[in-house]
Amino acid sequence: MSPLSEEALNQVPFAGSWTAAQLGDHLAKAYDIMPILTGETKPANRPIDENIEGIKALFLDFSIKMESPKEILPDDGPFEKAELLGRLTTQTQLLISYAQHNDLTPICLAFELPKTGPLTRYEWLSFLAIHTQRHIHQLKNIIQHLGNS
Repeated sequence: MSPLSEEALNQVPFAGSWTAAQLGDHLAKAYDIMPILTGETKPANRPIDENIEGIKALFLDFSIKMESPKEILPDDGPFEKAELLGRLTTQTQLLISYAQHNDLTPICLAFELPKTGPLTRYEWLSFLAIHTQRHIHQLKNIIQHLGNS
């Protein structure tokens, strides 16, 4: 998102698409998982990465269109570029610090991904990385369309 002007960041690239800024807002909302990570847990009774391949298979299949849960749907905007990038930077730094200083093996009980069940802290952080990969792919498509419009 950094190379885009604030105007381009808030421009709809094609019908039915989010803007690049809305994509960023969606990610910022998705990154807000500290209540899940720090909420109630139980010891893992399975490999701590058991669900990652299934999450990858689903989220990295770019041929399917996914619907966002309403809790993390982006606002309409427009968005200020500096504020949005600041939110994303702050949240990623917080998550990195959490990952470096906490036990990632417990299963989080505060929230479950539909069809997946409860995830370990490691799986939640991996999910965010995979989810981000999906949206980087979308962002590249948005930027390409903006460049061709």
